[in-house]
Amino acid sequence: MLDKNSPQYARVARTIDDFMSLDLTGVGSIRNIRAAVGKRQPGYNCMGAAELIVASLDGKKGPVMILTGFPEGGGVPETDGPVGAAMLARALFLGFGVETVIVVDEDWADMMRATCMGAGMSPRDLPASGKIEPIPFLRPVYIKTVPKDTPSCHRIADELLTETTPALLIAIERPGANANGLYHGLGGRPLDGMVGDLDYLFRQAKQKGIPTIGIGDGGNEMGMGVIAEDLPEFSPKARDCGIPGRGGVAAATAADFLVVSNVSNWGATGIIAALAALLENPVVFHDAELEIRSIELCVGNGGVDGMFMAPEPAVDGLPAIEWEGLIRTLRFTVLRTLGDVVNWKGDRGDWRQIK
Repeated sequence: MLDKNSPQYARVARTIDDFMSLDLTGVGSIRNIRAAVGKRQPGYNCMGAAELIVASLDGKKGPVMILTGFPEGGGVPETDGPVGAAMLARALFLGFGVETVIVVDEDWADMMRATCMGAGMSPRDLPASGKIEPIPFLRPVYIKTVPKDTPSCHRIADELLTETTPALLIAIERPGANANGLYHGLGGRPLDGMVGDLDYLFRQAKQKGIPTIGIGDGGNEMGMGVIAEDLPEFSPKARDCGIPGRGGVAAATAADFLVVSNVSNWGATGIIAALAALLENPVVFHDAELEIRSIELCVGNGGVDGMFMAPEPAVDGLPAIEWEGLIRTLRFTVLRTLGDVVNWKGDRGDWRQIK
């Protein structure tokens, strides 16, 4: 385990957070959001989430439960969220040997299975009992779907928490209900009837003392209630979505720990990078090819890009080829920051120790 008091720890934690602050999409809001989180939740962002994951899984066999899926036009899911969920499932399995249950709406099951296969995982339906047993020689990830009507969604949520007993909940790019219990797109678009009320699952988990992490990029995602009071200062739709009586788009439910980045999938990559560094296990951080394949299989099975609103291999307007470069750069930067360098003679190791 990387020593928290070492200079390497501080360097790598700060470097990962710097990558998360890049305004990759050009929207211009990430620095304000990062500043708001820093005020409410001081310290390193991605490394803080990684430490919470380690603490939550210490001595436990999981599983981890990930909630994701954000609807675009016609209710089809965007690529931001499901891809990050699949990559996190891989990192958690390889880093801790624990399985993940990914929860999505019932009409998105095929998309989620394909996305997980792209990430190098073997998707399976969650057993009716909710109990998970290890499967030798397989990297399983479990898919659980929920209906969109509120009573049925709440019933399944209660069953999930009781029967599956997760060690940790993570929400990534999942709509978060506002103070009126209503869901919106970032621009104010109502999402009525498009998603199940998984805020209920998130809140019930918190009441049971299950740690929760939220990953978002705009302020309307589950868990972003941490900065709900700050968002109206720089995001007018946070207070008023533009439709009388509905309120703003700002998510009301706060996660125990909030991770923000310019794109939510990028935040997942930041957490994965921090886990790889903290565990001193580079295998936890995936190769770029896996994420690109995951994006392509996501759009090939019903997903759309959240900017183009079409089944193009992209995330929030960033094409897959650009993601490939970003992931490679972050991965190699983290490895170098941890001391993985090669000198003029071909010696490999910490740059401070080889000459």
